[in-house]
Amino acid sequence: MLNAMRDHHAARAELRGDCERCFGLCCVALPFAASADFAVDKAAGTPCRNLRDDHRCGIHARLRQKGFTGCTVYDCFGAGQRVSQITFGGRDWRTGPPEHARRMFDVFPVVRQLHELLWYLTEALALPAAGPVHAELREALAKTEELTGGTPGELAALDVAAHRQEVNVLLLRASELTRAGSKGRRKDRRGADLIGARLKGADLRGASLRGAYLIAADLTGADLRGADLIGADLRDADLTDADLTGAFFLTQPQLNAARGSAGTRLPESVTRPGHWTERG
Repeated sequence: MLNAMRDHHAARAELRGDCERCFGLCCVALPFAASADFAVDKAAGTPCRNLRDDHRCGIHARLRQKGFTGCTVYDCFGAGQRVSQITFGGRDWRTGPPEHARRMFDVFPVVRQLHELLWYLTEALALPAAGPVHAELREALAKTEELTGGTPGELAALDVAAHRQEVNVLLLRASELTRAGSKGRRKDRRGADLIGARLKGADLRGASLRGAYLIAADLTGADLRGADLIGADLRDADLTDADLTGAFFLTQPQLNAARGSAGTRLPESVTRPGHWTERG
């Protein structure tokens, strides 16, 4: 059991962005538009104006103050260092020919999706109640890991949407098995429009909130223990004093996009965002 826990934590560690081993791919490959999340427009494949020659952000400590909140929310699940150091063997996009840079930028979003699936699969394998599908989950994990090791050409040609669909069937089954043991009402709010919803103190134990729109929802003091939060949009949702103990398929980017407090209880798989305050 202890070895399994160590393997689980080690796997999770590799599925977090490590900017020290990346060539600033998210700051170049991805586009963004001037909005509440970004101060300016930027086209895909164009370096952000704040990216330095050493691939570090020149305003990293002041991103929110400078209007780049979106950057503080984003996480590549470790895809940046994999593409930089493994897929392209440590070859910098700045020093190679233009086609090398374009291929790297095309591959990065694909690997990011695969790494996100690895995160979900790793978490599903840590859910005891999902035991009946653990064997299938391990097979899916192995297949996904194999796909991440493809050549740049293979990755660029990969139908990642089809693979996500295959994996999602297993993740849904794992969710159903896990939530079946919840003491809550196990509400099914999958894909629900809960934008701005008043859910203060709501009993959402064991609820399916897969893909639910919880933008700016008031979840103050809500009980989300054992809830499935895969794909839930938590942008500006108020999680002050909410209990997310045992909530699963919750990612760091989702949490970073929300508001919370020192009293918000979180699962071990994520960390409390630095911008949260005691009052949320």
